[in-house]
Amino acid sequence: MDIRVYHTADLPPATLAGIRALLDAAFDGDFDDEDWDHALGGMHATAWHDGTLVGHASVVRRQFRLDERPLRVGYIEAVAVRADHRRRGVGGALMAPLERIIRDAYDLGALSSSHLAVPFYEGRGWQRLRGPSWAMTPDGLVRTEDDDDGIFVLADAPVNSEAGLACDWRAGDVW
Repeated sequence: MDIRVYHTADLPPATLAGIRALLDAAFDGDFDDEDWDHALGGMHATAWHDGTLVGHASVVRRQFRLDERPLRVGYIEAVAVRADHRRRGVGGALMAPLERIIRDAYDLGALSSSHLAVPFYEGRGWQRLRGPSWAMTPDGLVRTEDDDDGIFVLADAPVNSEAGLACDWRAGDVW
């Protein structure tokens, strides 16, 4: 397996199209244009097997507040592995370079996880936040309780798991 890391600006058009097709297939039609937009503008890890794209994950810059403290956050987006390559270490191989980028370039890493992926992220050292979640909207702070208990952080120092976390505003799913 070959892992390649690119900035969005350096992705060849064919690779970019292949990533979108992989994400559309992996999320069974539950990956829209806003989700795609969220995955762009940062660093992408891609996994290749015999010249075929089999996995993708990206990290993008976001601005959060953790207990009122502003933080520059590396936010994980668009993690997917082709169905016939799952449970073979591809996800971990994709996350490793992105976690290094987070540790070296950001105050904190964050992501929103599906229930199925919780053991994967916990096994990699991501910590589940149990405190309230918010979005910093143009109209002020808005509670995002549907996202509570699905937000994970990656930090070198322990984070208060009961802390309140507020994310910046964006179209579509804020988390």
